[in-house]
Amino acid sequence: MSNNSFINPGKPAKTRVESLTEFTGSDLHDLCDAAEAAIVDGGGFGWLKPPPREVMESYWKGMLLIPERMIFVARLDGVIAGSAQLLQPPKNNEAGAACGSLTTFFIAPWARGHGLAPKLVGRVEAAAREAGFEVLNLDVRATQTRAIQVYEQMGFVRWGTHPYYAYAEGRWLEGYYYYKDLTKQD
Repeated sequence: MSNNSFINPGKPAKTRVESLTEFTGSDLHDLCDAAEAAIVDGGGFGWLKPPPREVMESYWKGMLLIPERMIFVARLDGVIAGSAQLLQPPKNNEAGAACGSLTTFFIAPWARGHGLAPKLVGRVEAAAREAGFEVLNLDVRATQTRAIQVYEQMGFVRWGTHPYYAYAEGRWLEGYYYYKDLTKQD
């Protein structure tokens, strides 16, 4: 079932991006639904098909417990429609302490077209700056063309290609590596 049944076609949708530190109300259910829809659409963050619901729920509950991860969600009319994470380097990585990573970024297909993707990436970038990071890194499958568009429009620079980044549907897929210098103003 699609979550777009809550959208009123006569009214502009309300969008919001925020940090997620705990699940309230239907947040966990909505986040799992959005992630599953993105995975089915080919925009999953590693999964090729949705895992059983209890695995997905455990994944998200576990992410909230990791101090080096900050989870951000995009909401469409109050319903979680996408997510991204800011991954901080481990404490023992002093050489990489100035670099954060944007990971597990997705918007559910039913929520696309409302400007949530750039807002979500922008919020992760702002959090990275607030945390004192000077560089924000990310990697993405070459098949995720909309995500790549968003990254490039927001000033991320592609610095490398991995020809064997992921294996799906019986073939190897390329992956791209990006960075953004956060010390420079846009």
